[in-house]
Amino acid sequence: MNLQLKELERNELLDFWNLAFSKPDAEWTKWNGPYFHDKLPEKQKFIDLDLENSYVQNPMRKIIWVDNIMVGMVSAHYEDEPLKQWLDVGIVIYKQDSWHHGIGKTALKQWINELFEMTPLPHIGLTTWSGNYRMIALAESLSLKKEAEIRQVRFWQNKYWDSVKYGVLRSEWMQ
Repeated sequence: MNLQLKELERNELLDFWNLAFSKPDAEWTKWNGPYFHDKLPEKQKFIDLDLENSYVQNPMRKIIWVDNIMVGMVSAHYEDEPLKQWLDVGIVIYKQDSWHHGIGKTALKQWINELFEMTPLPHIGLTTWSGNYRMIALAESLSLKKEAEIRQVRFWQNKYWDSVKYGVLRSEWMQ
């Protein structure tokens, strides 16, 4: 498997929109913070080259390419903007037929490596919810430590779920 993380180019906008956002009920939307009820970007606005697009050439959002095919995205954002001392990562594999092939683990490991190279930060975190057992397993498979569990704060499908925070220190990661 040849996996690369690359910034999205303007000429890839349509392909990325088709992969990520063309199906509003795609399986990935049921796991990626579904309690937020985020609206997926509209096609014309997303691919309009005259509009600013936060996905394009953004070092904090990289597309996951496997054998030259787009399959997902890794991201990072500062929880404490504008201080930029508390970085949280995310990952989405949009293509369901790409799940359970080790892509997420390989991509997230590579992404955390890149972020530790890009920043002087001592800690990188990952936040998920107790219903996303795949993300919990992924975090634990990379030896991220469970740092917090905020009980029953995510409401989804008439049920309260926990918010679960994982993290890793630079010193732990480099070992």
